[in-house]
Amino acid sequence: MDEFILKTRKDGTQITLKALQAKLLEMLKDIDVVCRKHQITYWLSGGSALGAIRHQGFIPWDDDMDIAMMYSDYCRFLEAVKDLDSNKYIVQSFETHKEYNVTIPAMKIRLKGTYCKEYNYLLRNKCKDGDGIFIDVFIVDYVSEDKKIDIKWRRKNTLLMVLIVLLENLHINPLRLKNKYVKNARDYGKMNQGSSLVGYDLTWCFTPVKKPIVYKKEDVLPVKYVPFEDTMFPVANHPTEYLNQEISVNHMSYPPKKEQQPKHMKDIDF
Repeated sequence: MDEFILKTRKDGTQITLKALQAKLLEMLKDIDVVCRKHQITYWLSGGSALGAIRHQGFIPWDDDMDIAMMYSDYCRFLEAVKDLDSNKYIVQSFETHKEYNVTIPAMKIRLKGTYCKEYNYLLRNKCKDGDGIFIDVFIVDYVSEDKKIDIKWRRKNTLLMVLIVLLENLHINPLRLKNKYVKNARDYGKMNQGSSLVGYDLTWCFTPVKKPIVYKKEDVLPVKYVPFEDTMFPVANHPTEYLNQEISVNHMSYPPKKEQQPKHMKDIDF
């Protein structure tokens, strides 16, 4: 596998993808210690989950790391995450920063002394206390088993998302809309407690309303630890079924060579 160069500095030194992945691995090891200490269940999601199953570590061209947890665990994690070394980490979320972009993952845990800028303009950081490399924390919550009800609620927040993004692009922090957006997600999860289905909560509206990422709860929980690089991290209980929903039914096949490239970081330094 080719080595990927993420940045060449003016002095000729380079930042490689492997160096970034080493930093992310170190970060998640610290997070895992906190979660184990407080008995908080989390699991690798997205490309990180695919990497664990297909590569027993990072996807060789992946330049980010994602984890997920149920909302009930996230509530406890908000307090537990304070155990992370404050000299090393910055925690950003709507609960800690009212300027936080609520349309992105619920929390970003950033490494101090580093810098990154994402390609995706809609996902840009609104917080002023750090632009370090990060691990995303997604909230998963209960989903209605009635498809019509699910679509109705997703449409509500998709429309709100558009308004929030438009106003924020005008440098307005629409707090009332953001509070409503988050409250809708919380109310929807609460009304579906006990459902057999779970999925990304309604603050993540970047998937089609009629094709959300939803799983059978039994395919996610309980989690299990699997090899990841030089350690072990948790993945969904039934990873094949999980990744069929999260990625595709062909998730074990490699994408075309031209797509095997880092895609998130526009600029980076550490």
